[in-house]
Amino acid sequence: MDGRTYKTIELIGVSDTSYDDAASRAIARASRTLDGLRWYKVTDLRGLIRDGEVAEYQVTLQLGFRLRDQDHIDT
Repeated sequence: MDGRTYKTIELIGVSDTSYDDAASRAIARASRTLDGLRWYKVTDLRGLIRDGEVAEYQVTLQLGFRLRDQDHIDT
């Protein structure tokens, strides 16, 4: 066993196009600042209604990423 450890964070992606686009945007944004992203889990879907129509798609995601080993921490 190599002792891998993961951390999770929760994000909410937003799109005016679709739930898929909202999730993809959240993951793309997180990947610009987090290393080691490995998985995601959709925990909630919701949206905004404006004038009787869907105006915004919102996706709540849990993202999992691997913590660096001590040997890889920069000092």
